[in-house]
Amino acid sequence: MNAGGYRSGFVALVGRPNVGKSTLMNALVGDKVAIVTARPQTTRNRIHGIFTDERRQIVFVDTPGIHKPRTRLGIYMVEVAQRALGEVDAVLYVVDGGAPLGATDRRLAANLKGLKTPVLLAVNKVDLLSREQTVLALDRYAALGDFAEVVPVSALAGTNLDTLLEVLTRYLPAGPQFYPPDMVTDQPERFAVAELIREQVLSLTREEVPHAVAVEVEEMAEREAKNIVYIRANIFVEKESQKRILIGKNGSMLKAVGQGARASIEALLGVHVFLDLWVKVKEDWRDTESTLRRLGYQA
Repeated sequence: MNAGGYRSGFVALVGRPNVGKSTLMNALVGDKVAIVTARPQTTRNRIHGIFTDERRQIVFVDTPGIHKPRTRLGIYMVEVAQRALGEVDAVLYVVDGGAPLGATDRRLAANLKGLKTPVLLAVNKVDLLSREQTVLALDRYAALGDFAEVVPVSALAGTNLDTLLEVLTRYLPAGPQFYPPDMVTDQPERFAVAELIREQVLSLTREEVPHAVAVEVEEMAEREAKNIVYIRANIFVEKESQKRILIGKNGSMLKAVGQGARASIEALLGVHVFLDLWVKVKEDWRDTESTLRRLGYQA
């Protein structure tokens, strides 16, 4: 495509866990690119969501929430988020407008002050606030730094998303598209399938299970004779007690995970799926470098 007048670039979404970065990216792209749950630290990898129209292509880089890491996995997640800041054309700092300021907000905002890259502030979840509360939230978070732009938005309600896209476009360089116009993510299918399975685990389990879970797609093959895709996946946990919770009484929890995941995977792939799930214990996998590399959590 001719670059004349066309703009394209990369925008990193950063913020502390659970402020709605993945929900916002999905809403901006117009498709489900990243899994979304009520659990903090749902996003573990860098995920690209691609918005394209006749004037621009914006590649959103959804990063793990920046937090104080307690495991090697946590260290990896924070490094992924911080590394993205130096590889994009603009940074979108996403905050929860209804949440009080915390130490993480101040620390992250201080880190962003040193960037040469333009930093924009998106105050999310304003659909839950009154007009007066929204103004107070904008003032409260804008005071954290010298932001190029401040935009109140609601990822869930769709508030001001068109405005946010227009604002971001001003910070993109002129250039051609990086990806085909019908592409909304560059993530491999196996990665997307593993994430959809993990999404169900995060949504359905409680106690100590969610953050101890990793998913590995071991086999993914089309069975042409049956017009179905066979997927075998391992769900790793760190303790036998977590395995029992995840399987559930008479396999009820694992069955629920499989049913929810299969529906999402079939919607993604557009074909019928046979999902074969296995729960395995791998002690301290979040602190084991070899396992983290195997699961794709090492740079």
